[in-house]
Amino acid sequence: MSELLKFTINNRVGLITLNRPEKLNAFTPEMKNAWLAALEECRTSDEVNVIVITGTGRAFCTGGDVSRFAEHSHESLNDVKERVVDAQLLAVKIEQIDKPVIAAMNGLATGGGLDVALMCDIRFAAASARFAETYGRMGMIPGAGGAYYLPRVVGLSKALHMFWTSEFVDAQESLRIGLVDKVFPDDELMAETIKYAERIAAGAPLAMRLTKRIVYQGLDTDLKTALNLVASTMPIVRTSEDHREAVAAFQQKRQPKFKGR
Repeated sequence: MSELLKFTINNRVGLITLNRPEKLNAFTPEMKNAWLAALEECRTSDEVNVIVITGTGRAFCTGGDVSRFAEHSHESLNDVKERVVDAQLLAVKIEQIDKPVIAAMNGLATGGGLDVALMCDIRFAAASARFAETYGRMGMIPGAGGAYYLPRVVGLSKALHMFWTSEFVDAQESLRIGLVDKVFPDDELMAETIKYAERIAAGAPLAMRLTKRIVYQGLDTDLKTALNLVASTMPIVRTSEDHREAVAAFQQKRQPKFKGR
């Protein structure tokens, strides 16, 4: 694993920490590749039920490294497209993961860095954190998935406002508009996030993963198709070892012990 990214697994929680604080955790190709590898390990490992993504220093992630933008100013149209598609691999990978993914937004999140947080299922923020979609300030369009995710999270008009103005929103305003789900004091963010992640990780993993899948697929389909998906999925969970253990634990008045815990 790259020094630009830390990855640990503890109590069924995979913790991915961006580690380029001197550059506000801006992307590099090496970091992105390590990030993809960590996400894939989380996706496939029976030791991981929940994923948490955070950053070191005073930023969560600030997206592309602006200091290197001048190097790419004379690229061909095809080269630009290939680099954008490469950056979008993070969105593609996270979309493949049925396990809960939580962003612990410890500080600044801008541009592609905010887009990554939007890819996550849940976002917790430090009280001092600030966020902005800064593409417009750089004469660019949202390229890492923000144009897809942000309107779904905060609504169409608020998303366009953020894109067009590049204005920062603080943690409390982000909570008000639904950009984040909880705000914690800076020194409590990670402890509270891990506590929440471990609580979720202790649940029935199959049901959690299938619930995530049917919820997301339901956003992009009609009611009849969504209900049919649930009807087709229910036999899988009702006949699972997880369900039998949950029923037994309820009858015996004890905490369930799900496979893989």
